[in-house]
Amino acid sequence: MRRPRALRQVALSAGRDIDATLAFWQDVFGLPVHARYDPPGIAFIVVGGIRLFFTGGVPQGTVYLDIDDLDAFHEQAVDRGIAFTTTPTLVHRDTEGEFGPAGESEWMAFLKDPAGNMIALVERK
Repeated sequence: MRRPRALRQVALSAGRDIDATLAFWQDVFGLPVHARYDPPGIAFIVVGGIRLFFTGGVPQGTVYLDIDDLDAFHEQAVDRGIAFTTTPTLVHRDTEGEFGPAGESEWMAFLKDPAGNMIALVERK
């Protein structure tokens, strides 16, 4: 059985206000809209070669984003009024190197965009 080679796209809900959702991704992460089509009311943002596809009619999703210096990002975002559902937390000690270099730990913080999509920020330390 063949395995997928790479992740190409993640579909996320645009919620009731696609402009607010896209503005959130621009303002919080500095990610510009790559393409937008109205109608039908869809948009794409590209992160590291992966497309985030925003549209109505899909359930909220979760996207995991690698980030450097999670603690500093979290502090700066909170200072700007961004609400997190979970502060930076150790979620996995990778002693065997199952998901990266052995001995590193994986830390995550979670927040939601205006459409309710969960965003996990991930740093390996």
